[in-house]
Amino acid sequence: MTTTGQTEPPQPILTDLSRLSGFCIEVLRAVGADCATADATSRSLLHGTLHGIDSHGVRLLPHYAKVLRGGRLNPQPNMRFTQIRPASGLLDADHAQGALATYTAVERACAMARESGIAAVGIRNSSHFGPAGAYALAGANEGMLCLVAANSDSFVRLHDGASRFHGTNPIALAVPTGAQDPWLIDMATSAIPYNRIGLFESLGQNLPAAAASNALGEDTAKPGEAAMLAPLGGAFGFKGAGLAGIAEILSAALTGMRFSPDILPMGGADIKTPREMGAFVLAIDPDGFAGAAVLHAGMQHYLSLLRNSPAKPGGRVLAPGDREWTVAAERSRTGVPLDPATVAAFEALAKQLGVAMPFEP
Repeated sequence: MTTTGQTEPPQPILTDLSRLSGFCIEVLRAVGADCATADATSRSLLHGTLHGIDSHGVRLLPHYAKVLRGGRLNPQPNMRFTQIRPASGLLDADHAQGALATYTAVERACAMARESGIAAVGIRNSSHFGPAGAYALAGANEGMLCLVAANSDSFVRLHDGASRFHGTNPIALAVPTGAQDPWLIDMATSAIPYNRIGLFESLGQNLPAAAASNALGEDTAKPGEAAMLAPLGGAFGFKGAGLAGIAEILSAALTGMRFSPDILPMGGADIKTPREMGAFVLAIDPDGFAGAAVLHAGMQHYLSLLRNSPAKPGGRVLAPGDREWTVAAERSRTGVPLDPATVAAFEALAKQLGVAMPFEP
């Protein structure tokens, strides 16, 4: 109890990263996923959790297990890639889990970019893919500048709107720097990601100001009242709505897939019908331009200027990705925290599937 008589919120449980990865793979295999699906899904989930993107981390494992069993996702997809031009193509994911589809698209785009300097892959018949930055980072690790975008089911109102229209429609870009960590931005085009509502509710916390709205489109800080998210930008939310439109066009209009208002809801009752979602990957080989050495030197100079820019009193200037690398280093050292709702969901999965928990009871 606190001195005010209020109950302290439950504390997260810490677990080892490798044990958590093994648990994810065992659960996914137990519900029928093939090795490629289990590995890719676990890889993306662990990216989110390791780097502090907890809304798109391992807390999504129970959902993916549920829709794999329910039929929404194909647990053993036969994906097909068609190279339409020397630097462009389409990947039909055969309703695979989104991580497998997007990692595969990144591999294809990078391979084409090595030949042409720049290449793009549109993804068809995919599903929710988790943290967009995981795939942009995979491209950067191959030496490429890599941009990833996707749309999702409607949960974000338009600027001054009072109904759901766009999805959270993430955009991510990773740029190699020649150092250990790339420049990485991974952002929803909504004020916060949809999955953060559940995370804040689990932690007993209020939502940030001007991040979510009730059914009338009015701001609310209570997770239980959030009927929709606000677009990025607060009073200038038309900018966030416009960015969401970019992700929408690249992911749906360019690939022939569903627009946000036409996509079945992620958390809806129908877990049998595929969602027919699209996504988009762009890879740029710096050697097709001024060269990798020039890019790396330029990025290191840019980052030095940025990080040494004067900060306001009590503030600290960070480059995109700096927070994530700091969190990843800390969690690798101390362990990965699991919030109480995720712990309870894991316990239910472990009991149902006969899988050992990733931490001591």
